[in-house]
Amino acid sequence: MILGVNIDHIATVRQARRSVEPDPVTAAALALLGGADGVTAHLREDRRHINDRDVRLLREVVSCEFNLEMAATDEMIDIALMTKPDMATLVPEKRQELTTEGGLDVVKSRRQLKHAVSKLHAGGIAVSLFIDPEQKAIDIAKEIGADMVEIHTGRYADTRGAVQQNELHRIIDSVLYAERIGLTVNAGHGLNYHNVRAVAAIAVVRGLYIGHSIVSRAVLVGMERAVREMKMLIEQH
Repeated sequence: MILGVNIDHIATVRQARRSVEPDPVTAAALALLGGADGVTAHLREDRRHINDRDVRLLREVVSCEFNLEMAATDEMIDIALMTKPDMATLVPEKRQELTTEGGLDVVKSRRQLKHAVSKLHAGGIAVSLFIDPEQKAIDIAKEIGADMVEIHTGRYADTRGAVQQNELHRIIDSVLYAERIGLTVNAGHGLNYHNVRAVAAIAVVRGLYIGHSIVSRAVLVGMERAVREMKMLIEQH
């Protein structure tokens, strides 16, 4: 199981002062030294954290999987086609949200998403859709030609007790269903050092994509150590 480290919130700290540090590109290099299998960055329309320069340099620096999170807009598709990430994860995006609040509305956005998948495939870029753990969303992802899905684990991460166990079962059922119909399956959002093991134990999950928790720990112990500790939890689950 691979670990993709999202370095958006390194850029969030930088943008708090509109400065040049900390540099998310340097953070990406340190994450790789810590054992990350890939780096993820979300280029938002409003450029609130990651910017175009970051994406260009990350593509040059990241020698393993570079995953560009993006909205399914013409602007972002053009940037992806120029940058050539290893994969593009299509995510919902609202200007007023603090972070991504849920999976894509694949029913409402089916035509737009299908267009984006087709354009990205034509450029040789694998495509993942960030979706809620629901069978209908998985079916549509398959129908429009996505290579992968990333199952949204936010509700699992934000709950406790019996409710959390119910959410975990939803995730497991969704992962197994998606794998059964031929989709590669990833998972992410809200995973941290306390709740990651149960998701890491789902054998058919290809990769976990984690950002905020790793960056938060990195503030205290350094990026290499923070990534190494998360990698150990995933491998031991």
